[in-house]
Amino acid sequence: MKLVLITAIAEFEKDVKKMLKEAKVKSYSYRDVKGFRDASDESVEDNWFGSEMNETDSVVFYAFILQQNLDILFDEVFAFNKKVESISKVHLAVLSVEKYN
Repeated sequence: MKLVLITAIAEFEKDVKKMLKEAKVKSYSYRDVKGFRDASDESVEDNWFGSEMNETDSVVFYAFILQQNLDILFDEVFAFNKKVESISKVHLAVLSVEKYN
């Protein structure tokens, strides 16, 4: 059993739900959050938003997932990120669960 954490901009919420469904994840939690990016070290030409501090409407998903479904989810996220025409991507992290009840 693994715990996955997925973050994305709010516009990708339906896409993430579809990815979870494709990976046969039947139960998950999600929450609206504010994404933050400090771009003060970037030059104005490289900074898409044109300011130093940027907040974005985002979502974060949490799910316990079986190992055999994890590869499917990674493939879904990879394929989505490859085709999406946006600077923002879906981010997926996996945390090991030593014990659960």
